[in-house]
Amino acid sequence: MPVVGVSGESVGSGAFDTGRLVISAIVVILVRHAMPEVDPAVPPHEWHLSAEGREATEALHLPVRARVVSSTEPKAAQTLEHCGVVVRDARFNEVRRSSEPFGGNWRALRRAYVDGVEHDGWEPHEAVAARFGSAIDEHRDNARGEVLVVAAHGMAITVWLARRLGLADPVQFWEGLRFPDMITLDHI
Repeated sequence: MPVVGVSGESVGSGAFDTGRLVISAIVVILVRHAMPEVDPAVPPHEWHLSAEGREATEALHLPVRARVVSSTEPKAAQTLEHCGVVVRDARFNEVRRSSEPFGGNWRALRRAYVDGVEHDGWEPHEAVAARFGSAIDEHRDNARGEVLVVAAHGMAITVWLARRLGLADPVQFWEGLRFPDMITLDHI
């Protein structure tokens, strides 16, 4: 069964055949955090979920038995807290940016970033993909056969998927992500 991301493009497939034995990989569900309470006086990495965001998390249909991990940012952890204990891992945090305007052209800057532009003061794409990928690998290995559910952030998820799976159009994928959203990968 193919896995389809929000943009409708295939981002994975089911079990794979080695010629003698069919091996099924652990399912990984990436969750983009729910809508935060936006406060220009507070840095985005410290934002908490809005009332609308908290309500939206209840609509996420996640497996009962899963290893649940999020970034260390409150909005990501709060997106999954209805699932029980959430392990926090900073490698799932959003792209680090030292210079991004509140208001203004922030959306155009982010669109250009996920399209491959390396902005001054922003974490390089390869660094994002490497840290995110190492966290996925570690938590997948520790999942012990359970589904791995990870709450993270739109740009970090997009950069990792673009590097790992070769998204055909990272900008379209990123722009199609909702608050919250789920991407299921069954062969990773």
